Amino acid sequence: MIELGVNIDHVATVRQARRTHEPDPVWASVEAHLGGADGITVHLREDRRHIQDEDVRRLRELTHIKLNLEMAATDEMLAIAARIRPEMAMLVPEGRHEVTTEGGLDIVSQEARIREIVASLAGAGITTSVFIDAELAQVEAAARIGAQVCEIHTGPYAHAFHARGRDSESAAVVSELARIRAAGDAVRGLGMRFNAGHALNYHNVQPVAALPGVRELHIGHSIVSRAMFVGMREAVREMKRLMREAAGAGSGGL
Repeated sequence: MIELGVNIDHVATVRQARRTHEPDPVWASVEAHLGGADGITVHLREDRRHIQDEDVRRLRELTHIKLNLEMAATDEMLAIAARIRPEMAMLVPEGRHEVTTEGGLDIVSQEARIREIVASLAGAGITTSVFIDAELAQVEAAARIGAQVCEIHTGPYAHAFHARGRDSESAAVVSELARIRAAGDAVRGLGMRFNAGHALNYHNVQPVAALPGVRELHIGHSIVSRAMFVGMREAVREMKRLMREAAGAGSGGL
């Protein structure tokens, strides 16, 4: 059954805007759990622009669903992951000047280094994931380095969906969705778990959720945005309903 991992980074973004103690990401994670989230995702960035080290520590201690730590492939983050022991650590590219993660991790150009990080995480008992573009070369590299999970970058699909007026049948959208599907098929064919995420929202999530074999979607900004108006529980509940409706319809058509 398809699962939802809720990224709560931007709850911390609001807090950090005033350098205060609220809103509390841990409280947000509890509310997300009560709304039906299967996991919580946070990205501890090098510049600590939103999530802080203490947030991750408290989330590990107080969260009773899966914790997914997004992290750059650095010695500092590896040490933090080994100490915190999240259920999953996802390696992502990171740039100080980007607003959010732009593009997938280029494993092909740094296989040896990424292989070492993945091995260290696995040795600590942490499920290892990589955030990659929908490219066969990157999927094959992920398998070579021992990744257990590939999260396929859905940003290009989401951007095409928005640019084409939310027309899911437009050629650009169909093409991007086909790329995600092909990458997912390759991920599963190589014995890894197929996850997906980035820029998914209430309008574009269902075609991705309906793809064969997708196990988990990671969604943050759109859920946190809607939670401002309806509350975190309801925002998560609505997203989960859309995902499961689409996944059920997709499996019925296979």
